[in-house]
Amino acid sequence: MIPAAFDYLRAHSPDEAFAHLQKHGADARVLAGGQSLIPAMRFRLARPAVLVDINDVRDLDYVRVSGGTLAIGAIARDVAIERASWIGERRWTLLHDVSRVVADPVVRQTGTVVGSLCHNDPAGDWTAAALAARAEVVVRGKAGPRTVPIDTFLVDSFTTAVSEGEIALEARFPIADERTAGSYQKVERKVGDFATAAAAVQVSLNADGSIKTAGIALSAAGPCAVRVDEAEKLLVGHKPTADLIRAAGEAASKRSAPQGDLRGSVQYKKNLAGVLVARGLRQALGRLGVKV
Repeated sequence: MIPAAFDYLRAHSPDEAFAHLQKHGADARVLAGGQSLIPAMRFRLARPAVLVDINDVRDLDYVRVSGGTLAIGAIARDVAIERASWIGERRWTLLHDVSRVVADPVVRQTGTVVGSLCHNDPAGDWTAAALAARAEVVVRGKAGPRTVPIDTFLVDSFTTAVSEGEIALEARFPIADERTAGSYQKVERKVGDFATAAAAVQVSLNADGSIKTAGIALSAAGPCAVRVDEAEKLLVGHKPTADLIRAAGEAASKRSAPQGDLRGSVQYKKNLAGVLVARGLRQALGRLGVKV
């Protein structure tokens, strides 16, 4: 199908993009990668009156370590994370895992991390990873920039804390120490399909080998990505064991609330979520030299 008629504005700076959004409010949408927005427009699921294209805002095209975080600008592409081997080598193994399985190589050339977070698809990859890694998103509004924790940023299906006239400028992932590793596990019918189930895991260890912090989140398990608080609490303070990992997986299965469809039944997906969490924990711990 052909999208409904819209006006097209191309911004060349963050200020210009923000001015356009302030002027047009709810009628405007930001165009960065467009890998979700354009198909939605073609199917008339989205009908913005104005598109504000930010692809010429080069100030927002970066992936860098800044202020104790890994900062990813609004037009940094998925492929930039995928090709940055130093991200995987410097304890952001979770992010590097995700960057290699988002959709397909063609989509990753254009799709953006921040755009995926703003789209907040229930089966999205970056949202689960952001939850597990305790990410934040910088949003610019009338009162200036504000930093929104990811748990607050993700509101509901395709809904975030970005309000009318605002723009998300950056995603921030905390810098972890050398005793931190992550893993992303995803099952899909074929390359580029939505996840049947997916799990993001990140763990940090104390000097004595016990788990210092844990982040566990699921995708394709409800209206939007969900943090598995129960599994995180089970892990913290304990040394990794097979029984502990099994219990974390069971907590994830219980927390998962998927929709049954052609990819599988509800019970199958719930079971799969638990399996993927356990698999992710074993891989993350293995990256830290711990075999369970």
